[in-house]
Amino acid sequence: MSETDSIVITPLSERPSLLSRIYEIADTWPAFISHDPVAEALLSRVAEDFPHYCVVATDGDRVVARGLSVPFDADLDGREEMPDKGWDQVLVWSFHDQHHGHVPTTASALEITVDTEYLGRGLSYRMLAALRDAVGRQGHNVLLAPVRPTAKHLDPRVTMTDYVRRHGDDGHPTDPWLRVHVKAGGSIQRIASASMTVSGSLAQWRQWTGLSFDTDGDIDVPGALVPVHCDTARDQAVYVEPNVWVRHDA
Repeated sequence: MSETDSIVITPLSERPSLLSRIYEIADTWPAFISHDPVAEALLSRVAEDFPHYCVVATDGDRVVARGLSVPFDADLDGREEMPDKGWDQVLVWSFHDQHHGHVPTTASALEITVDTEYLGRGLSYRMLAALRDAVGRQGHNVLLAPVRPTAKHLDPRVTMTDYVRRHGDDGHPTDPWLRVHVKAGGSIQRIASASMTVSGSLAQWRQWTGLSFDTDGDIDVPGALVPVHCDTARDQAVYVEPNVWVRHDA
């Protein structure tokens, strides 16, 4: 038996008993990212409110990966399928539409997270395929994704536009996560220039990062895709993260 044969991936709607367990996964998300106010307000509600758009992977009794997506209506005035505010925007739109009874026209992935012990086994490809299948069963022919390139933090001073242009000899992106999406049939569409925003006092940023935050200007923070802007006079620092919109046929 291969090491992936024992892993079962299902829509979360079919395994509601796992709703409370999908965050048991050991992950590599930087500590500051969860302090995006949109994430703080809404992310924990996604699995319960949109279980048909989410998938979960288990290995026996262990939850080893989760995939979250949300539906929204891209046809309302002032909207578009791939907004500049990316991740934050589609999450807000999805709950607004649910509350007001708007019929969704498309779906956007929010995250695929694989337990650190299960990385390197091809599970990310399987989770992406399962997420596409899940939104397809809800009648959507497209899955959008504001992708957070996993190696971009190694080059925080490079613009996302320039970073996305980096390709290997095989023509695929050099970034591992963008590479997964493209090899799985996704097409890179555009940059979401302000996909997530985290702001806080300097004391908060010191707590989140362990850095001093005592100098004005841009500060490179481990795990951040671009520098964090520090303003000591105003006692604040702001991180505005760009993501990359990728389109998949579901």
